[in-house]
Amino acid sequence: MNVIKEISATETYHLRHTVMWPNHPMDFIKLPEDHNGVHFGLFNAEELICIVSLFIDGDTAQFRKLATKVSEQGKGFGTEILHHLIAYCEDLKLKKLWCNARVNKLEFYKKFGFLKTNSNYTKGEIEFVILEKLI
Repeated sequence: MNVIKEISATETYHLRHTVMWPNHPMDFIKLPEDHNGVHFGLFNAEELICIVSLFIDGDTAQFRKLATKVSEQGKGFGTEILHHLIAYCEDLKLKKLWCNARVNKLEFYKKFGFLKTNSNYTKGEIEFVILEKLI
């Protein structure tokens, strides 16, 4: 059985690094605002499989650094943690949730009702698009 719980920013760093930016130094995946975020980890048999960080500003929140252990991708862990994150934002009565998504992950986020905005950018040769969902 999977368990999702709040974790520290530091506990997200290993997955952020190995999944998202393995060819960069560890400091590359750390965010200056990490200390202000709410960080969630999905554990399967006590192993941290998937993480995400949430940053709330008024009635809007941005999630960042959603990452699933490479060997566990495609098994529904990202879906499970994203459902948890959306429910968390609904409980807080937030109005909008948004993210910077890798363009190749656009279809995944569309399943949750995220819509593509006209804003996009490139970072480290990876294309990103800003997505948002009204809650």
